[in-house]
Amino acid sequence: MNIFQRLFKIGQAETHSAIDKLEDPIKMIEQGLRDLHTELDGANRAMAEVKAMHIRRGNELKNYKEEQESIHNKSVLLLKKAQEGVLNSQETDMLVKENLRKKAEITKKTATTEQEVNALQQQVTTLEGNVTKIKTSIAQWESELKTLRARVKVSNATQKINKQLMKMDSNSVAGMLERMKDKVLDEEALADAYGEMNRKEESHDEKVNKIIDDLSLDEELARLKNQLGIAGNEDVTPQS
Repeated sequence: MNIFQRLFKIGQAETHSAIDKLEDPIKMIEQGLRDLHTELDGANRAMAEVKAMHIRRGNELKNYKEEQESIHNKSVLLLKKAQEGVLNSQETDMLVKENLRKKAEITKKTATTEQEVNALQQQVTTLEGNVTKIKTSIAQWESELKTLRARVKVSNATQKINKQLMKMDSNSVAGMLERMKDKVLDEEALADAYGEMNRKEESHDEKVNKIIDDLSLDEELARLKNQLGIAGNEDVTPQS
């Protein structure tokens, strides 16, 4: 069959050219497999037809051989009856001669039919071999197509990753890291500044509150001494 010589209905050069041009090879293979399935259906139909012819001619051959044997047996029986005196010898000879003519014609048909049966058997064997080859090839290519699909997915993913890595070379990554470090340092310094401002405001408030508290305590102490009639102590400045 020419199917193995014209796989996928395109030439080998056209296949390589298409793949080199980055056309989708998976779709091409899928179409090729569909074509192979069509060829397989046709081969199966042809094989079925040849097998049917082989069976029919085989049955005819069997009938011819049975008829030959029947004629031979009848001729023997006629001769025996004539020998026994049951039948007329001359009439029996005529009947046997007629049987022999029929047998000769059937022998020719038998020989021709037997040749046809043998030829059909060879055709059936050849077609069976071709069908088996197609089935094996389809199974193998379908398995390889599954592997190819997986490899294409991995290849596409790898290309995307590699393209991203090409855009992010070592220098750009180092620059990004330095910019991030500077930004973090700026943010940390700003946080420290806000913290220091908060601490200064709290220290001022504490001083003010302490002064107010001290004044309140002095007033309370003076009132208490006044109630008790205790004169306030005056500060005595030591004489030098």
